[in-house]
Amino acid sequence: MSDLTHINAKGEASMVDVTHKPVVLREAIAEGSIYVQAETLNKIESNAIAKGNVLASARLAGIMAAKKTGELIPLCHPLPITHCEVAMSIPDSRDRVHITASAKIAAATGIEMEALTAVSLAALTIYDMRKAVDKTMKIGDIRLVKKTKTALA
Repeated sequence: MSDLTHINAKGEASMVDVTHKPVVLREAIAEGSIYVQAETLNKIESNAIAKGNVLASARLAGIMAAKKTGELIPLCHPLPITHCEVAMSIPDSRDRVHITASAKIAAATGIEMEALTAVSLAALTIYDMRKAVDKTMKIGDIRLVKKTKTALA
């Protein structure tokens, strides 16, 4: 079990100690999609949703979620992220909203969970705002696209 970072010598769940790791610049990019009906996309694009602007709400929800990741995921370090961006697009196939999130920090531990959480909550927000009229929605393809770390100058 020694190669499992969140398991201690007794086999119990444990927070990773990053005390002695160097602080470096870190960035993570994640993506995912929420698959919806064409009519749902039309209403989202025309801002014809009674609950408000779906994409703006989803963008804010994603950013807010990234900032709260350490409170949501057990054993995840609470991080003071320095930047988070959530972007959405509708591909030519017109079957989904594609979500991309990036997060940055100068820290001793990674930021990928924040980017993944941002994508997830943005998708859940879209789902919540359209669930009454689109029963076919499906969230998927959420993945880490890239993570980098660069030594501080």
